[in-house]
Amino acid sequence: MTEPFNPRRLFMGAAKKYLLEAIDRPDRPEVPEEPPRLTSRAIEKTRMSRPRDRVLSNLDDMYRDAFERAKATGDDGQMQSLDFAYRREQLYFEILLDIRDAMERR
Repeated sequence: MTEPFNPRRLFMGAAKKYLLEAIDRPDRPEVPEEPPRLTSRAIEKTRMSRPRDRVLSNLDDMYRDAFERAKATGDDGQMQSLDFAYRREQLYFEILLDIRDAMERR
């Protein structure tokens, strides 16, 4: 008796074949031993590109647009929610930017 067509089984077979062949290939490119980001060495080598004013200005522009749309529709609940979210995100970004500035000074 033949088995009915099972696309899941075919997919898994193709995935295993693809992955196992990729492991056995001798011309496979070398994988760096150190992850490319989020290490202390990578942070030291990478200069942060966005100034504090630009980050906070982008945040302000984004929330201002959303707030104006909520104001145009007269949605007071959305306006209050956006106001709270803006202040919370601004605080988070300021903390992260302070950490970034302290790491750059090291």
